Amino acid sequence: MNKSDILRRLPQVDLIMRQLGEEANLTAVREVIDGLRREIIAGEITEIPDFDTILKIVAENSAKSAAYSLKRVINATGIVLHTNLGRAPMSQSVADHVAQVAMGYCNLEYDLETGKRGSRMDAVKARLMRLCGAEAAVCVNNNAAAVLLALSALCADGEVIVSRGELVEIGGSFRVPDVISQGGAQLLEVGTTNKTRLADYEAAIGLHTAAILKVHTSNYRIMGFTEEVGLPELAQLAEDSGRIPLIYDLGGGALTELSHQEPTVQTVISQGVDVLCFSGDKLLGGPQCGIIVGKKEYIDMIVKHPLYRALRMDKLTLAALEATLAIYEAGKQDEIPVLAMLSKSLETLKKEAEALLKMIVPIPEIFTASIVQTEGQAGGGSLPTENFPSYAIAISTQSVPMNELEEKLRQWDVPIVARIHRDQLLLDMRTVSGKDFSIISDAINTIFGGYCYGK
Repeated sequence: MNKSDILRRLPQVDLIMRQLGEEANLTAVREVIDGLRREIIAGEITEIPDFDTILKIVAENSAKSAAYSLKRVINATGIVLHTNLGRAPMSQSVADHVAQVAMGYCNLEYDLETGKRGSRMDAVKARLMRLCGAEAAVCVNNNAAAVLLALSALCADGEVIVSRGELVEIGGSFRVPDVISQGGAQLLEVGTTNKTRLADYEAAIGLHTAAILKVHTSNYRIMGFTEEVGLPELAQLAEDSGRIPLIYDLGGGALTELSHQEPTVQTVISQGVDVLCFSGDKLLGGPQCGIIVGKKEYIDMIVKHPLYRALRMDKLTLAALEATLAIYEAGKQDEIPVLAMLSKSLETLKKEAEALLKMIVPIPEIFTASIVQTEGQAGGGSLPTENFPSYAIAISTQSVPMNELEEKLRQWDVPIVARIHRDQLLLDMRTVSGKDFSIISDAINTIFGGYCYGK
């Protein structure tokens, strides 16, 4: 049979659509038929599958096409702010508020009291000012954008003084020198990698100085023979030098005491910083956004910059941030999932591990499960030198390749992301919620049950 005869035997798209009914996806049908056509023309196949087989392939592809790519996963890695897994999870009250705003109209830029146009920042500005002790506040879509906007608005065509030890790079090759350049300013490095003194900053200040930029080394630490200038001293220097703005890229943005290495936003503002940039989705535990707080005169300049409109937040992110800040103002920080996970005690973690272990049914000849001590991380470039002791369920097996087990869990209906350590698969309890125990245990019991019975 020649290629033309084979091609004529391909079923019509509308016939497949009618046969599958609601299960059919037009794009999936066309992709299957077009794929078979290409294989026939290329001589890769000399006969087409039977009609029922084609229907089955189309149905499977239709199901895949209909499924969402972005989905909920269970984080069993022990890394609380896992960048690849979306960082900070939201609390129920935050999710409820976002849903209410998303499912209808909202007063995003409408003043309900006057009936006139309002500002989208009204939803969060006052809360941020109260919580941070700042004169003014504005938000954009992430902290990198916040730093870029601040530099563009305040430092274009001027020099920005930065300590060499703070010229950091964060995820995605995002480097401070590049941000300064993109903001239209010129970088002026002072000091050395491990030591920068006040005199270094003083010597660098000149006619073209636009700002002093201090960057919190949130994703690494320089230890040993080091020296850096404190914020109060830099703030005084900036003031004495003709009101040069002191800009601080804090990164994490904790509103509560978490570590002696991580200053709170309130503390930083109280030390005289003029413009402070930090993330909303790291140690604050809210949605991904960049928050800028500080002196009103500088925030006003930032808001008036044309770049602000391109970087501003959408209504859903604003709703999530407002609801998160409301939790802080109510003094209910234990409802912030990130803070709850970071502060979870070892005693609680062990009890949770024991509860999950009881739900797993070991098959001695196939696999065993036990509780082991482990260490987790804050993640997201936060608290880099601090480990968080934890307990994990350790799955050991000689019958199944460990990477195959990890892959099967990752491809479960609700994906379970675990980690492999020393030939064991670990499910770290610090980032696992009790409501997911049944999903995890069912997955493990089912997967190993299939191996036991040769499936």
